[in-house]
Amino acid sequence: MRRALIEQFGHAPGLIYEIRGSRKIYAYRPCGFDPKVRTDRGIYFGRIEADGIRLSIEGSFLVGPKATKNVVELDYERARRYLSGEDIEVDAELEGWVILKWGSYYLGTGKLRGGRVHNYIPKERRLRLE
Repeated sequence: MRRALIEQFGHAPGLIYEIRGSRKIYAYRPCGFDPKVRTDRGIYFGRIEADGIRLSIEGSFLVGPKATKNVVELDYERARRYLSGEDIEVDAELEGWVILKWGSYYLGTGKLRGGRVHNYIPKERRLRLE
C-alpha cells in the first residue's frame, strides 16, 4: 500500500493500512490508551481501483500536505462547484486520480481525463449551492 501511494502521490503517511471487503482501505495509527476501546478500526482512507488509489476526503487530508505528484490546485469558483458535485474543467497535463486542493484545504480525489475532473464527492457530503 505504501509503495502504491508513493508511486501515485509521492507520499505515504506513516499509518497502518488495512484492506477490508473487496477494495476498501482503512488507515489507523495504533495507540495505547484504554485496552477496552478498540482503536484499530481506523478511518475510511480510500478505495483500490483498477487504475490506482481513489482517496477519500479524509485520505486526501492525510496525503495531500506532503504529496509531490498528482495534486491539482483549484480557484475558489471551481472548488465550490466541485464540492457541490459538479465535474470541472482544469488546465493540467495529468491523467488519472488526482488530489484536489484549494488554498490549504484538500477537497478529495477526482478522476482527471482530458482536462476534466470527474466528481467523486458522496451526495450526502456535497455543498448545496443556492
